[in-house]
Amino acid sequence: MKPVTVYTTNRCPYCVMLKNFLHEYNIPFKEVNVEAQPELMQQLVNTTGQMGVPQTKVNDKWVIGFDPNEIMSAIKN
Repeated sequence: MKPVTVYTTNRCPYCVMLKNFLHEYNIPFKEVNVEAQPELMQQLVNTTGQMGVPQTKVNDKWVIGFDPNEIMSAIKN
């Protein structure tokens, strides 16, 4: 399975929805809380140009927001 990393914050309802989706489909993932590690938020903005969360990296493909179809597509390709 391709590596999945989810960038989140503590108060993000879409982050919770995304993590629940990944758990439901038994997709292992690493969570990075950018609220707890603000320096990573700046790296994320520099990489994707986006400030919002969740942001999910599947292998080397970025999915912005809660987009189950795009995440599944990235996992399968």
